[in-house]
Amino acid sequence: MSQLEKNLYKRVTVPQKQQGAPTASRAYKGFSTVDAVDGFSKYDFDLIKQDLINHFHIRQGEKLTDPSFGTIIWDLLFEPFTTDIQEAIVNDVTTIVNYDPRLSVQEIVVDTYEKGITVECSITFLPYNISESLRFKFDQANGLA
Repeated sequence: MSQLEKNLYKRVTVPQKQQGAPTASRAYKGFSTVDAVDGFSKYDFDLIKQDLINHFHIRQGEKLTDPSFGTIIWDLLFEPFTTDIQEAIVNDVTTIVNYDPRLSVQEIVVDTYEKGITVECSITFLPYNISESLRFKFDQANGLA
């Protein structure tokens, strides 16, 4: 090896990566094909909400590996809306929200409208200590709106 070849390694420099503003870290990362306006990736609040919506889309007994997973509301849509039914829905929604360790339920209001059942929840996102009110409409004709 010639002297020129030996000195070549000393003269080659690799430019260091320029550091700009640090990117905001995202605690929760996920993937969803539902409402993919900005791509399929979901982060933080959007991911937690989508996970909760997905849980409400599953009828109890549909998940093969866990038949207790899902909601009973789909089976109660055509039943007369009594206080027992209302209490069963409140208990079911409480169980579903508390199933996710990132969420805590504060208040649940269950009511009916002409084509289905509405569930209004006050939910706290525990990692962020932020509360939000979510409304779910379980419709007899269209599903979860």
